[in-house]
Amino acid sequence: MRTRLTELFGIDHPIVCPGMSYIAVPELVAAVGNAGGLGILATGPLNAEQTRAAIRRVRALSDRPFGVGVTLLMPGAADNARVALEEKVPVINFSLGKGDWIVKAAHAYGGRVVATVTTEKHARSAQSVGADALLVTGHEAAAHGGSVTSLTLIPTIRDAVDLPLIAAGGFADGRGLIAALALGADAVAMGTRLAATRDSPVHADTKALIVAKQVDQTLYNKNFDGLYCRIMDTPTARRKSRRPMSLLEALPRALLAARRIGMPLAKVLAGAVAEPAAIKQLAQFGAATESIRLAIEEGDHQRGVQLIGQAQGLVRDLPSVAELFERVLAEAEQVGRNVALASSHAHREHKAPQVA
Repeated sequence: MRTRLTELFGIDHPIVCPGMSYIAVPELVAAVGNAGGLGILATGPLNAEQTRAAIRRVRALSDRPFGVGVTLLMPGAADNARVALEEKVPVINFSLGKGDWIVKAAHAYGGRVVATVTTEKHARSAQSVGADALLVTGHEAAAHGGSVTSLTLIPTIRDAVDLPLIAAGGFADGRGLIAALALGADAVAMGTRLAATRDSPVHADTKALIVAKQVDQTLYNKNFDGLYCRIMDTPTARRKSRRPMSLLEALPRALLAARRIGMPLAKVLAGAVAEPAAIKQLAQFGAATESIRLAIEEGDHQRGVQLIGQAQGLVRDLPSVAELFERVLAEAEQVGRNVALASSHAHREHKAPQVA
């Protein structure tokens, strides 16, 4: 299946694995690339040295195009982006920040840049700074999807910009792929679906939970990590997202988070006075990151919280990435034929002569 997105990135299929922290590791990214899609390496939990090693690990496992994701609001993200640029990664995906400098540097060596957006305003801004494509994240998506569902967000942004679009939020099978293309997208991101594959590093107990959960068993609020975020509905998730963090709670957590990434503690203390909201955000990200790791790596849902999309209700088994892609594409082909047949039938009925 060829689209503008597959042509832009030199991949075989319009399916993307987004840069999910602790999930989009080199092995999963390489598996997606080897199956013909585009895997985006997560760098959120990594420092610059670890990011460089992870990029080189992807290249050792696959010779296919891949991307690196950077969430610019997070500490250390700019350093990780610079490493990706130094390594001349084919695709860089930035979110939650201004990425014009990334666009300029990537284009200098022939790289491509994807901007993650949740609104028409952000889509227009990303196009204006030279982004090559957009990852459009609807309300159904895991983590930081927008307030508008994919069904209306994708066509709205399609009308606003002329860049290739990757639709994220609610897509897990061939039906979703055809729907996304019909709405104006050029590819889909299937984060939740790819997290529940045999190639994914997600703990077996958490994979079993994903398979068991329904589409309505998620929570969406801004109390977990400071931004509106979709997480799996569990007793622990309800407890950890019951109320926002106070500054008194935030400061010690911010100090701990800063220590982990090597940020001077004096800078954190100064920031608590000058920008208390930023310190709270740093603290919530730091606390949330450990909760996310526990759920993904250890299958611990007494302390951990799983970022998940509503597409979890469409996940019923654990195939390999290659098996999943084969299934998605076969289903998409069949759905496409069914739609064409229905359209042809409706057209014939419309044209049928009226009997007096």
